[in-house]
Amino acid sequence: MSRAEIVVDLAAIRGNIRVLRERTGVAMMTVVKADGYGHGMLASARAARAAGSEWLGVATVDEALALRAAGDTGRVLCWLTVPADDLAPVLAADIDVTVYTVDGLERVAEAAARAGLREAGRPARVQLKIDTGLSRGGATVAQWPELAARARDGEQGGAWRITGIWSHFSTSEVPEDPANAEQEKVFEEALAVAAAAGLRPEVRHLANSAAALLRPSSRYDLVRCGLASYGLDPAPGRHDLVLVPAMTVRADLALVKHIDAGDSVSYGHTWTAPAPTTLGLVPIGYAEGIARRAAAGDQPAAQVLVAGRRRPIRGAVCMDQFVVDLDGDTPEVGDEVLLWGPGTRGEPTAQDWALASGTISYEVVTRIGGRLTRRYVDSDTDQHDAQHDAQGERER
Repeated sequence: MSRAEIVVDLAAIRGNIRVLRERTGVAMMTVVKADGYGHGMLASARAARAAGSEWLGVATVDEALALRAAGDTGRVLCWLTVPADDLAPVLAADIDVTVYTVDGLERVAEAAARAGLREAGRPARVQLKIDTGLSRGGATVAQWPELAARARDGEQGGAWRITGIWSHFSTSEVPEDPANAEQEKVFEEALAVAAAAGLRPEVRHLANSAAALLRPSSRYDLVRCGLASYGLDPAPGRHDLVLVPAMTVRADLALVKHIDAGDSVSYGHTWTAPAPTTLGLVPIGYAEGIARRAAAGDQPAAQVLVAGRRRPIRGAVCMDQFVVDLDGDTPEVGDEVLLWGPGTRGEPTAQDWALASGTISYEVVTRIGGRLTRRYVDSDTDQHDAQHDAQGERER
């Protein structure tokens, strides 16, 4: 066991995906981008496939190719490419790529030619993204008819196959927001334009984790679940589905010491003890992704679990360490510190840390790492996956 580590329960990932599949009733794309939201991309991908995910979703070319290099042969969608990316190996690896523009289609045609796909008798797999109101990636409504027409021309010419049409919500975690209905309306109109152009995609998809749970009309042929797959709630308090957080972050207590009333703690002396107390030193800091704002600002500081009690951070988070208030208790050096986990032992959750840090749980789990090792467990079998115990699994 490491002095400080991320522990990931693969059974929790599998279980979450299974309950999401049961709830939504359509095909599942498990999103494993950003190192599996901090849980490890390859191990998360294997868990997702074991739970029945027909698709995996990634952002970058490197992520997509890493899945293939690790032996994944199922459907994979890559959605954030740039002109400098070499798409030839991606297309040769039978990975679906997302295109927003006519120029993007031309880059696909050129890459498919270099990859020898026509000679191999198979077209490139392309998905088109329409911007329905997020104003981020995707073709605008004005650009869409030309993109759909060119996509159909290339499809008829054998350069590519349009395998999907998709978009992304801006506020699906707030189901009453009128933007959701408007985006779904724009998506329907885009599908009609595509159909009129002669496109017949394999999958149409709009719903992310929150929409998959809260907006059944947006499920179409496929839902893309990232955060929820890892047991983190995309819309707390708005549904009844039970998700199990898969990540626990733990460390060994490095030091216990007494301080007097009036003693100040850490850089800038941002906290001064109002009475005598004891402090515990936790050997993780912002180099590992602990947000400095977790112990700053108007909101209460983040807490950790030590010796059966939650203990608040005191003073500024440092690069390698932070200090917690033990309130006069004197646990042993080397005792376990739980920063966050599923909450089953009374420890804080990633959502608790998000609230304390003024952010979202997505950021809490994806930024954690640095010098931490990652260890996998499987609560279904209570066995460690020793093959992937240390940092060798890390792809960031």
